[in-house]
Amino acid sequence: MAATQLLGPLVTGPRSCSGVLRCCHASAQISSAVRGSATLAYSSLASDQLSGTILKSARLSHRKLGLGLRPRAEFSKKPADAPGAKKGPFSSFDNFTETLTTLFPVWVCLAAIFGVTKPESLAWFKPDMFTVSLGFLMLSMGLTLTIENFRECLTRPKPILVGYAAQYIVKPLLGFAIAQALKLPPALAVGLILVSCCPGGQASNVATYIAHGDVALSVLMTTASTLGAIIMTPLLTRLLAGTIVPVDAKGLALSTFQVVLVPTLLGVGANELAPGLVRKIKPLLPLVGVALTTLLCASPVAQVASLLKAEGANLIAPVALLHVFAFGLGYMLSKVVGFDEKTARTVSIETGMQSAALGFLLARQHFADPLVAVPSAVSVVFMALGGSGLAVFWRNKPTDPAELALA
Repeated sequence: MAATQLLGPLVTGPRSCSGVLRCCHASAQISSAVRGSATLAYSSLASDQLSGTILKSARLSHRKLGLGLRPRAEFSKKPADAPGAKKGPFSSFDNFTETLTTLFPVWVCLAAIFGVTKPESLAWFKPDMFTVSLGFLMLSMGLTLTIENFRECLTRPKPILVGYAAQYIVKPLLGFAIAQALKLPPALAVGLILVSCCPGGQASNVATYIAHGDVALSVLMTTASTLGAIIMTPLLTRLLAGTIVPVDAKGLALSTFQVVLVPTLLGVGANELAPGLVRKIKPLLPLVGVALTTLLCASPVAQVASLLKAEGANLIAPVALLHVFAFGLGYMLSKVVGFDEKTARTVSIETGMQSAALGFLLARQHFADPLVAVPSAVSVVFMALGGSGLAVFWRNKPTDPAELALA
């Protein structure tokens, strides 16, 4: 889920009394660079500029979305942006947190490098703290959601169902097939299957934003897969990995319920019952989300650092293949069913990026062999690298069918 589903602040659509809002805040220029063989491609946001460009209808009116970012074309005109108005500290803070969140893949990769090279420095981050942090991350995602988000799922059933199928049918079968084809040891095979059965992560929402995908759909898909994880993750792990080693499906379901579902629903409830209070703390959620996510990425890598150094490519190759094929199959499946380019990009990213932190937690809690947790730890890095790299590649590619035909 995530909660990324993950990363934090409330996104509200443009508001209008009637009709469709047409005048929106124009997008800032975004530059990206790929430097060196080990450098992560990412996009950086330039400062906001106001223009009178007439944009396409904003589809997010009267709706709240659970993501810390939204395309600038969907920003409604703020009073602070009016002619002659001065920008206050909150505007600067919003720009800062948006930039910080957009650079999430960079923080993940730096955290992974730190975890491998200095694993002892993260010894203080105990398993109990890992569990609490993941639960709090799910809570922060829930605070950005409302009942309206779940009603929205009913209005867009086809892309959500296709994304759900890609997440919980295509990817788990892909993980199982790779484990069998590479003849992985039982522990690594189970770990790869487990992480392939986890729900979408909030980092996918950030990648979708960068890739000019459908951010609203990304949030809905992450929410749907997160809520479905309580049944699908333990069920699929039992069906696919249970043929290799014994799997405690009830234990997996209970842990998923406690760490994912309960905090998310508590956040939704708080947002519905005390919207004023939640609105005051939402500006801080991106900072909290980025900090917690970075820790949740660094800690798994640090805990298996010795195994990563010893085994190397034997542990990395299966996870890399899982993500590469997942991104590709998600995109191709979307095109086969007739989705447009923005939707196809969104489904691809949602399929290829999952909550590896949840997979790591479940592996640690319910499997005795430490090797089961390794694929989830490696997945944290490849999820960020693959998702952000693909997003930056797509960023400069058109989404309009006419422009695509000329590209």
